[in-house]
Amino acid sequence: MHAPAPGGPAQFWLGVRMFLPVAVSIAAYGVVWGVLAGQAGLSVLEVALMSGLVFAGASQFVALDMWTPGTLPVLSIVIAAGIVNLRMLLMSATLRPLVGHLSLPRQLGAMFFVSDEQWAMTMAEVRKGRGSVAFLLGTGVLSWFTWMGSTLCGRVLGAFIDDPTKYGLDFAFTATFLALLLGMWRGRGDLVPWIVGALAAILTSRLIEGNWYIIVGGLVGSFAGALAETIRERRHVA
Repeated sequence: MHAPAPGGPAQFWLGVRMFLPVAVSIAAYGVVWGVLAGQAGLSVLEVALMSGLVFAGASQFVALDMWTPGTLPVLSIVIAAGIVNLRMLLMSATLRPLVGHLSLPRQLGAMFFVSDEQWAMTMAEVRKGRGSVAFLLGTGVLSWFTWMGSTLCGRVLGAFIDDPTKYGLDFAFTATFLALLLGMWRGRGDLVPWIVGALAAILTSRLIEGNWYIIVGGLVGSFAGALAETIRERRHVA
């Protein structure tokens, strides 16, 4: 790996400029999430707090699916969001060469802005010898403001939509998850954990009431992926 490039305003604004096209797509499904959040009963303040503090699209869609005002399954939502974001542990670890010289609070602050898109763009710059913490923050800050603005916009606009099915929004949840899933596709190796996780979720939904199928599908799929990866590595060594 190349040594990280010097940080500074130039790197920050480079990250902002390069992230602009990605921000447009984030805004699109951010509006959808905001509309669906309104339909699920979240207030404008709750939307602002969740988008600003959680700042994780896939996890927020999962939480929305489990959102039941009055009897909120907090523990189930936390576990499901944790499973969805397990990959962030490995992704953040690969950024250590960039943030290792910072104090722990600054490292944690920088990692708050890490998500799939920011990580991929920063690592691509690192491989070219241009990556830096400032570049990561440039992409992350724009992503945060885009997500906040678009979800709030969707929440406000959703108040004027009386029939979501009229605009196809009843399918928006499924469509957004499919788009996120395709964005995470790395190759045929992903088929095993995806299929195993999906089958486990379907089976659980038929046997157990509630939203346990999300947690069970995530755990079983993650275990299947780790097992398949271990087997592939052993065959490669042999």
